Amino acid sequence: MEDDELTSQEVRHSRKIACVLRHHPEQIGIQLDKHGWADVREMLQALAAHGTECSMQELERIVLYNDKKRVAFNEDKTKIRARQGHSIPVDVELKKAVPPAVLYHGTIEPNRMSIEEKGLLPMNRLYVHLSPNIETAKRVAGRRQKKGPILIYEVDAKAMLRDGCTFFLSENGVWLTQMVKPVYLKALESMACCHHDFKK
Repeated sequence: MEDDELTSQEVRHSRKIACVLRHHPEQIGIQLDKHGWADVREMLQALAAHGTECSMQELERIVLYNDKKRVAFNEDKTKIRARQGHSIPVDVELKKAVPPAVLYHGTIEPNRMSIEEKGLLPMNRLYVHLSPNIETAKRVAGRRQKKGPILIYEVDAKAMLRDGCTFFLSENGVWLTQMVKPVYLKALESMACCHHDFKK
């Protein structure tokens, strides 16, 4: 294993920490401030008290090497927060940004009917997450492959922007918006779980 690859334990801890900071700080008895920050020392102690032993050194590796860059430190590493993906009402100080003309959203085929009827909705999150390219959207959808073939939507971000929709860009390159109406969506061909290219 390379030094910049997380161990299986670090991956598990990364997911646990992201879940706590995005959705359930109360599970380990901590509170986030209005911008989503948690005290690092308090969080590590609370994790340990609830069965997840994570050292500061391990936490630093998680922040640095997690491929999805889920969490970030403040400048002096005394606080930590999730970059985006919250279901709890926090202001992570996202900055408005002008997106590229086209963005993408990865999902699974069983969601097609709902999406094409209602559009992309934030569901249990504060925003809809969009990807800058097809490959990233594939990776996002790949987390749900066991539930159905991958389906990628092309999002007409240029038209959305023209029509007054607001976009934000997180520090780890995820584009966020409140919702995407069906009129702005174009489904690309779905692909089976074992495929790496779209059907022609």
